[in-house]
This record gives sequence, structure tokens and C-alpha cells, in this order.
Amino acid sequence: MESKSISEIKKKVIHNRNMDILTYSCENENSIVVEGRLKDDRLVNYYVVGGEQKPPGTIHHMVIRMLVTGPTLTISDIEAEMLEIPREQCPEIACCVKKIKGINIAPGMTEKVKKLLSGVNGCAHLTHLLLTMASAAVQGYWTNRAQHPIPNPKPDDPIIQFLLDTCHVWRKDGPLVEQMKILIESTN
Repeated sequence: MESKSISEIKKKVIHNRNMDILTYSCENENSIVVEGRLKDDRLVNYYVVGGEQKPPGTIHHMVIRMLVTGPTLTISDIEAEMLEIPREQCPEIACCVKKIKGINIAPGMTEKVKKLLSGVNGCAHLTHLLLTMASAAVQGYWTNRAQHPIPNPKPDDPIIQFLLDTCHVWRKDGPLVEQMKILIESTN
């Protein structure tokens, strides 16, 4: 008997999570503001602990704004808002994101953030949004920087170091990194 594909067995949509991450230029050309939104909508009636039935609607709507300063991609400032929440105690922890002020968006950041914001020290939804925003911040910083001609990279350029081995294309032994090495050598 042939099994069905996952696409064939799905029924109606019951939950939707949307994440939207925008990057803004700043007065300081070496900084960007990254704003992330996470919104969870329950699309069916549901029950909460205690047996009360709730109608469909938004259960989480959270916003994080980060000021990211280059070239080290340092989180210079950060704030969070909880616009819609499932429990009245949720806003008590919104300030937890302040613990990562001063951290660089670089390899090892995920572990640092999880250590500082996991479990009772934070909010799983804010942490998820924040970690997703980190990779978007790298793209946003590059976009901000690429609005003007980019000089040839230097060997210690933090952005280049950040990208090494992050994916197949940026692997240390790949053609793109080899091109970068040639560019670096040509400027020395």
C-alpha cells in the first residue's frame, strides 16, 4: 500500500504564525534598526486550562526592536512590546531582552541568547523572534552597507568572518570564499 504525502493528508488550517522582520537605516550610517513582529492566530475555537472555550483570534502579538551597530554587529540597544498576550503576567518578562544588549550577532550568539533567555528567565516567543531577527539583521546590515560602493574586503572584516561556513555557498573551501581571498590579496 502506497503511503500518502504530507500534502495529501493535511486538512483545514487551525493555526497561523506570521513573522515579519524589517530593517531600517539610521542617522548613523554604520547602524541599522531591526524590527521584528511575531503574531500567532488561532483559527478555530479552543479550550484553555480549566476548560473555558475561547473563540478564534490572536493569541500572541509581540514586537522587538534592535539597534545594531557595525561592523561588529553589536546589539547596541533593544526593546520589546507585547501587544497581545494569552496571560496577564506575560508583560512582566518583556524586559528580559535587555540582557542581550552588548552581544554581537556572530557565531555563538544563539547559545548565549538561549542561556540568558531560556526557561523562567525569558519568553519562548520573544527568544524565537530574536534569534530569527539575528540572521535578518546580517542581511539588513549588508543591504545598508551595499547602498554605496563596497571597498574590497579586509581579512579581518567581521562580516566576512561571520559568513564563513554558514552555508554551502560560504564554505571555506568554496569558490565564493576563494574569490574573496583573491580580492583581499589584490588590495595588499
